[in-house]
Amino acid sequence: MLFTGSMSQLWLSYYGISLLVVIAIYFAVAFLPRLPRLVVTWGMAGAMWMPAMFRLPLVEEGEFYTGWAPAAMVAAVGFLEHNVNALRGSLLCLVAGIAIGAAIGIALWWWRRPPSAPPAKRVKQEEAEDPQPTRRREPVIG
Repeated sequence: MLFTGSMSQLWLSYYGISLLVVIAIYFAVAFLPRLPRLVVTWGMAGAMWMPAMFRLPLVEEGEFYTGWAPAAMVAAVGFLEHNVNALRGSLLCLVAGIAIGAAIGIALWWWRRPPSAPPAKRVKQEEAEDPQPTRRREPVIG
Protein backbone atom coordinates (compact mmCIF):
# COMPACT_ATOMS: atom_id res chain seq x y z
CA MET A 1 0.00 0.00 0.00
CA LEU A 2 1.15 3.54 -0.73
CA PHE A 3 0.97 4.89 2.82
CA THR A 4 2.12 1.95 4.92
CA GLY A 5 5.66 3.17 5.48
CA SER A 6 5.46 6.93 5.35
CA MET A 7 3.39 9.38 7.32
CA SER A 8 4.77 12.20 5.18
CA GLN A 9 3.25 10.61 2.06
CA LEU A 10 -0.09 10.47 3.85
CA TRP A 11 0.10 14.18 4.73
CA LEU A 12 1.26 15.06 1.22
CA SER A 13 -1.68 13.26 -0.36
CA TYR A 14 -4.05 14.90 2.15
CA TYR A 15 -2.77 18.36 1.25
CA GLY A 16 -2.96 17.55 -2.47
CA ILE A 17 -6.58 16.42 -2.25
CA SER A 18 -7.50 19.34 0.00
CA LEU A 19 -5.98 21.73 -2.56
CA LEU A 20 -8.48 20.37 -5.09
CA VAL A 21 -11.25 20.94 -2.54
CA VAL A 22 -10.10 24.55 -2.00
CA ILE A 23 -10.20 25.19 -5.75
CA ALA A 24 -13.69 23.67 -5.90
CA ILE A 25 -14.83 25.92 -3.02
CA TYR A 26 -13.46 28.98 -4.83
CA PHE A 27 -15.46 28.16 -7.95
CA ALA A 28 -18.54 27.12 -5.96
CA VAL A 29 -18.84 30.57 -4.36
CA ALA A 30 -18.21 32.43 -7.63
CA PHE A 31 -21.51 34.27 -7.19
CA LEU A 32 -19.99 36.23 -4.28
CA PRO A 33 -17.92 39.38 -4.75
CA ARG A 34 -14.15 38.93 -4.67
CA LEU A 35 -13.47 39.84 -1.00
CA PRO A 36 -16.05 37.47 0.58
CA ARG A 37 -15.08 34.74 -1.89
CA LEU A 38 -11.42 34.97 -0.88
CA VAL A 39 -12.26 35.11 2.84
CA VAL A 40 -14.54 32.05 2.62
CA THR A 41 -12.10 30.09 0.48
CA TRP A 42 -9.02 30.81 2.56
CA GLY A 43 -10.97 30.38 5.82
CA MET A 44 -11.94 26.88 4.71
CA ALA A 45 -8.36 26.22 3.63
CA GLY A 46 -7.17 27.25 7.08
CA ALA A 47 -9.72 24.93 8.66
CA MET A 48 -8.58 22.00 6.52
CA TRP A 49 -4.84 22.63 6.80
CA MET A 50 -4.48 23.46 10.52
CA PRO A 51 -3.03 20.50 12.42
CA ALA A 52 -3.75 19.61 16.04
CA MET A 53 -2.15 17.22 18.49
CA PHE A 54 -4.14 14.17 19.58
CA ARG A 55 -3.67 11.37 22.11
CA LEU A 56 -5.29 7.94 21.92
CA PRO A 57 -5.18 5.21 24.58
CA LEU A 58 -3.64 1.91 23.52
CA VAL A 59 -4.62 -1.62 24.57
CA GLU A 60 -1.95 -1.77 27.30
CA GLU A 61 -2.87 0.06 30.49
CA GLY A 62 -1.30 3.52 30.73
CA GLU A 63 0.05 3.52 27.14
CA PHE A 64 -0.93 6.24 24.70
CA TYR A 65 -0.35 7.04 21.04
CA THR A 66 0.19 10.72 20.26
CA GLY A 67 0.41 12.38 16.88
CA TRP A 68 -0.78 15.15 14.61
CA ALA A 69 -3.98 15.21 12.56
CA PRO A 70 -6.14 17.89 10.93
CA ALA A 71 -7.80 19.93 13.67
CA ALA A 72 -11.27 19.38 12.20
CA MET A 73 -10.84 15.59 12.48
CA VAL A 74 -9.49 15.80 16.02
CA ALA A 75 -12.43 18.02 16.99
CA ALA A 76 -14.91 15.62 15.40
CA VAL A 77 -13.44 12.60 17.20
CA GLY A 78 -13.27 14.54 20.46
CA PHE A 79 -16.94 15.47 20.08
CA LEU A 80 -18.00 11.88 19.32
CA GLU A 81 -16.00 10.52 22.27
CA HIS A 82 -17.16 13.31 24.62
CA ASN A 83 -13.50 14.17 25.24
CA VAL A 84 -13.60 17.79 26.41
CA ASN A 85 -9.81 18.21 26.54
CA ALA A 86 -9.28 17.05 22.96
CA LEU A 87 -12.27 19.07 21.78
CA ARG A 88 -11.07 22.27 23.47
CA GLY A 89 -7.54 22.10 22.09
CA SER A 90 -8.58 21.13 18.59
CA LEU A 91 -11.31 23.77 18.39
CA LEU A 92 -8.80 26.43 19.39
CA CYS A 93 -6.49 25.24 16.62
CA LEU A 94 -9.42 25.13 14.21
CA VAL A 95 -10.52 28.69 15.01
CA ALA A 96 -6.91 29.88 14.72
CA GLY A 97 -6.62 28.18 11.32
CA ILE A 98 -9.83 29.81 10.10
CA ALA A 99 -8.67 33.23 11.35
CA ILE A 100 -5.25 32.87 9.71
CA GLY A 101 -6.86 31.73 6.46
CA ALA A 102 -9.34 34.63 6.48
CA ALA A 103 -6.46 37.04 7.13
CA ILE A 104 -4.60 35.60 4.13
CA GLY A 105 -7.74 36.05 2.00
CA ILE A 106 -8.05 39.70 3.09
CA ALA A 107 -4.34 40.25 2.41
CA LEU A 108 -4.69 38.80 -1.09
CA TRP A 109 -7.67 41.02 -1.77
CA TRP A 110 -5.81 44.07 -0.44
CA TRP A 111 -2.77 43.26 -2.56
CA ARG A 112 -4.83 42.83 -5.75
CA ARG A 113 -7.61 45.36 -4.99
CA PRO A 114 -9.03 47.48 -7.79
CA PRO A 115 -7.66 51.02 -8.29
CA SER A 116 -9.11 53.72 -6.07
CA ALA A 117 -10.54 55.94 -8.85
CA PRO A 118 -13.79 54.65 -10.38
CA PRO A 119 -13.57 53.87 -14.11
CA ALA A 120 -16.04 56.64 -15.07
CA LYS A 121 -13.86 59.34 -13.50
CA ARG A 122 -10.77 57.98 -15.24
CA VAL A 123 -12.52 58.18 -18.64
CA LYS A 124 -13.63 61.77 -17.99
CA GLN A 125 -10.08 62.72 -17.01
CA GLU A 126 -8.72 61.21 -20.22
CA GLU A 127 -11.31 63.13 -22.30
CA ALA A 128 -10.39 66.39 -20.57
CA GLU A 129 -6.71 65.84 -21.35
CA ASP A 130 -7.36 65.20 -25.07
CA PRO A 131 -7.41 68.60 -26.87
CA GLN A 132 -8.91 67.26 -30.15
CA PRO A 133 -11.58 64.69 -29.33
CA THR A 134 -12.34 62.47 -32.29
CA ARG A 135 -15.97 62.52 -33.36
CA ARG A 136 -17.77 59.34 -34.07
CA ARG A 137 -19.06 58.98 -37.61
CA GLU A 138 -22.07 56.89 -38.44
CA PRO A 139 -21.54 54.14 -41.02
CA VAL A 140 -22.97 54.87 -44.48
CA ILE A 141 -24.00 52.29 -47.07
CA GLY A 142 -23.29 53.17 -50.71
